[in-house]
Amino acid sequence: MKLQATRKGLQLAELIRQEGVSHPDVIRVIAATPRDMFVPEGLKHKAYENNALPIGLGQTISQPFTVAQMTEQLLNAPFTINKVLEIGTGSGYQTAILAQLFPEVYSVERIKSLQFHAKRRMNQLDLHNVKMKHGDGWQGWSSKAPFDAIIVTAAASSLPEALIKQLSETGRLVIPVGENQQKLVLINKDSTALKTDEIGDVRFVPLVAGALA
Repeated sequence: MKLQATRKGLQLAELIRQEGVSHPDVIRVIAATPRDMFVPEGLKHKAYENNALPIGLGQTISQPFTVAQMTEQLLNAPFTINKVLEIGTGSGYQTAILAQLFPEVYSVERIKSLQFHAKRRMNQLDLHNVKMKHGDGWQGWSSKAPFDAIIVTAAASSLPEALIKQLSETGRLVIPVGENQQKLVLINKDSTALKTDEIGDVRFVPLVAGALA
């Protein structure tokens, strides 16, 4: 099933374009992805607003602009990205965006019930290039490494060394870092060094070590 743009999706995509995300593939998949599938029943009327929303268990679905901005950082890489690791599946909205843009997506979620429902949504949307794992996001997914890119959807107090190691020799990491003050950071890795750039201020739930049943 190829996802098709909807009126509400197109309106949301236009809002994001006005905020500064310009990559046509990001705009296209935002317009085509039914965000109302990824929010609780009582919040479906807010699904196409450009806001983060609670999804239960102390977690949130990220603001669509932030999802688009982080995704655009991967698409703008000066090398081909085929294999992406996502840390923090949550409801699966960011996962679904990635799955429409990259051949292989791997996603780690520490809360088992969130992972279960996200997997069900991927199946409903016929997005079958996603593999999911219930585990500790700080540790990544070493058995599937290396990854061309890693995207983290929770704020780390410091850069997780395990994720840096799981990047390909030329790889790209997009991650929010900080506690009270959080910055979205882009890290480019090559064979000799890491280059770090700040993208801007953000607000995410914390990246918590360990996994919950």
